[in-house]
Amino acid sequence: MPLLRIAGILLSISLLLPPGPVRAAQVRNISADQARKIIATMHDLFLLDVRTPQEYAEVRLDGARLIPINDLITRIAEVPKDRPILVYCAVGSRSSRVADYLARSGYPDVYNLIGGIWAWQLRGYPVLKGRP
Repeated sequence: MPLLRIAGILLSISLLLPPGPVRAAQVRNISADQARKIIATMHDLFLLDVRTPQEYAEVRLDGARLIPINDLITRIAEVPKDRPILVYCAVGSRSSRVADYLARSGYPDVYNLIGGIWAWQLRGYPVLKGRP
């Protein structure tokens, strides 16, 4: 194959690729104090609880939408891409995995509550208790 033809093919391929490295949005890991400020100021914030229905019934943040981690893939359409998202769980492990997944899936504005709802409660911040 002539060298000029190879160069032409490589140029064509390079034009199809996006410029520079493509990186997923980065998750912002935030404390309970930071989360409280964000909840108070971001009125379009989507609160995503990824715990089990039983955990959600016991205690939850006001306004949170429950999508258990095991259901996320089949219910991903319920999570809006055009709003900031704050993900939480009990202690931050499941929410960290979900937040990373959302960022890799093209969600541009994702926050993870470090320490989960336990950290929130330790600060004495308000929660809802009992079945919704």
